[in-house]
Amino acid sequence: MLKPFKFKQFSVNQDQCAMKIGTDGVLLGAWASLEQNPFAILDIGAGTGILGLMLAQRSHAKVIDAIEIDDNAYEQCVDNFEQSPWADRLFCYHATLEEFAEEIDDEYDLIICNPPFYAEDYKTENESRDLARFQDAMPFEHLLQSVSVLLAPEGTFNVIIPFNEEEKFIALASHFQLFPNKICHVKGNPETDIKRSLLTLSFSESDTITETLIIETERHIYTKDYKNLTKDFYLKM
Repeated sequence: MLKPFKFKQFSVNQDQCAMKIGTDGVLLGAWASLEQNPFAILDIGAGTGILGLMLAQRSHAKVIDAIEIDDNAYEQCVDNFEQSPWADRLFCYHATLEEFAEEIDDEYDLIICNPPFYAEDYKTENESRDLARFQDAMPFEHLLQSVSVLLAPEGTFNVIIPFNEEEKFIALASHFQLFPNKICHVKGNPETDIKRSLLTLSFSESDTITETLIIETERHIYTKDYKNLTKDFYLKM
């Protein structure tokens, strides 16, 4: 049995989830902008519920909703929410993004998503892992369209994507009147190529603030910036 992943203020069971906790999710949960002091937050494709839990710890949001399509992941997310210190603020819906966007009248001040983004050629024999990892389960266009419906006029959408998808994603977002306000390029170490892009988008066009985050100087030697970002969560930071 896979042990729970322990953070400073909560634990996450992940034995029922195809996609385990990884650097991408923790980076996004720690980096997402809370400047607007959101009242209502939505996590699209919750998996273990890690993003909802991180934002519950970081914010005073009264409503933190999540949606998850996979049966096992949904049940695990509900369980992780119920066992957390913020159970009264966290709720997970078992639904597709389309169903949710059609049925829910509420708008969210902050939407967050760590979407599946592996191309067709990565398919494995494990269907639920594939569903969690593949863009065909949640194409970017479908994601952005739903976000444009669910996001409050002054709200922000926070997402992590592969760097090589950034240009396409931003172009696609503009069709739904969503524009990048902040971009963070993530590198494993100073010598490697940019691997991920963290994006904050909203309905207001502004000059985009771009920054770079380097995770390690060498193997297991973390940069000051990375430590500062994740120290409220990781036990050893």
